Amino acid sequence: MSEILMPFLAAFIFAYILEPLKVRLTLAKIPEGFAALIAVLIGIIAGTLIVLLLLNLLQHEIPQIRQQFPQWIESFKLWIAPKLATFEIELDWKDIQDQATTQITAQLSDNANTVVTKSLSTLMKSSGSILGFFGNTVLVLFVLFYLLLEWDHFFKKIGHVIPKKLQSTVFPLAREVDSLLSQYLRGQILVMMTLSVVYSIGLYAIGVKSALALGTFTGLVAFIPYVGFMISLCLSLLAALLQFGSGNEILLVLLLFSVGQVLEGFYLTPRLVGERIGLHPVAVLFALMVFGKLFGFLGILLAFPMSAICLVALRFLKQKYLSSQWYKTN
Repeated sequence: MSEILMPFLAAFIFAYILEPLKVRLTLAKIPEGFAALIAVLIGIIAGTLIVLLLLNLLQHEIPQIRQQFPQWIESFKLWIAPKLATFEIELDWKDIQDQATTQITAQLSDNANTVVTKSLSTLMKSSGSILGFFGNTVLVLFVLFYLLLEWDHFFKKIGHVIPKKLQSTVFPLAREVDSLLSQYLRGQILVMMTLSVVYSIGLYAIGVKSALALGTFTGLVAFIPYVGFMISLCLSLLAALLQFGSGNEILLVLLLFSVGQVLEGFYLTPRLVGERIGLHPVAVLFALMVFGKLFGFLGILLAFPMSAICLVALRFLKQKYLSSQWYKTN
């Protein structure tokens, strides 16, 4: 059922994010149907820009990795060989370099365009796969448009289905979850935009060639707890290493990301998102692993919001338990 439900789940998530934009457009006297269409188009443009930025990043990094990889092997050899010699360990460095270079050359294409071409050719080998991809894309956009168009009506219909005796419990919980997710998702968008500007300007000031792509990517993946920051830091360090070698620029990149983390943790997130939901870092990592295993990459993206929903449910159950006669009885 996951393959069937995934497009509808994705459409619902995108609709939840784009609904405030549609509401603002309708308040500007734009017809509701046209406002929903504009919101969908803005979402498509944003997604396309993200893909183009990632392609630009690959286009700068991949050729440099291939060119400088033999130099890395040589530098590593000069550093490690004397240490191994003290233990009377000798390695065939020429064979290691040849084998590693062959593997890197085989795995990495010259540029991002070749990567995309190979990926598309792989998809084209199975007509079902590419038809399924385009079919799911059309389905997501179709469902997204009608969810935006019928958002309020959709939830009113769901509310009428809930039994009267449960509405006094379900409705407050639903409003608490909506408030929590709204605070997180919509506030996080502002954090992402701000971080994209900060990291782009910082990397540009350091002199990194792919500053715009790296900075924007760093801001966009900031909503993936811990993992997004580590991936961005590694990519930025790699870009600086490829361009400048082991110079002071590496330290400047580390300093930039340290300042960015302090700015995000102590100012941007509290101001724009509100106080953090309250999950322990270990619980967040556990949620990333569980939801990633269950739903793949989409599960990783949803780990933090879904954990927040679970937290609301656990708080409710705890309150019920503490107020129960069974708990109060000696």
